[in-house]
Amino acid sequence: MPVSLVAQKQFGALYKDHHPWLLLLLRRRLGCDDDAADLAQDAFIRLMNRPQTLEGNEARAYLTTVAKGLCVDLWRRRQVENAWQEAVAAWPENVTPSLEEQALVIEALCEVDTMLRQMPEKVARAFLLSRLEGLTYREIGQRLEVSERMVKKYMASAMYECALLEMNTMEAQP
Repeated sequence: MPVSLVAQKQFGALYKDHHPWLLLLLRRRLGCDDDAADLAQDAFIRLMNRPQTLEGNEARAYLTTVAKGLCVDLWRRRQVENAWQEAVAAWPENVTPSLEEQALVIEALCEVDTMLRQMPEKVARAFLLSRLEGLTYREIGQRLEVSERMVKKYMASAMYECALLEMNTMEAQP
C-alpha cells in the first residue's frame, strides 16, 4: 500500500527527532556503533510498519521498548553463534560445514532457542533431556520429580511447539 506524502513527512519528522537519541541509547547498551546503527534502523522500520502512527512521547516509548527487545535478541543470537563456533572449532577441518551451511544452522538454532524460551521451564527441560541426553520418560520424571504421565504431557506440548515452528519455517520459504 503506498504511503501518503503526509505520512512520509510525519515519519521523517519522527526519525529526525528521535534517531540521534535512539542511536545514543543503543551505543551505550551495545558499545558498538555498527550494531547500534543496525538496531536503530530495525526499530524505525518496525515503527514505520505499525498500522497506527505514534507521535512524540508515544513514539519514544515504543522505540525504547523495541530497542530493548532487539538488544536482547542480538545478545541471544551472539550466544548461539559463539556456542556454535566453539563446537565447529573442535571438529576436524575436513568436516567443517561451509559458511552458508553454518548460517543456516545458526538460524535454525536461534529459532529453537526462541521456541525453548517460550515453553514452560519443565516442558523445555523434559524436551532437552529426551532429545539431547536420550533419557526415558521414567528417567526424566525422576529428574524433574514428576510422574511419567506428566512427562508425556510435557513432551506432547514440546512436540506441538516443534510442529508449529516447522510450519512457520515452511510458510516463510518461497
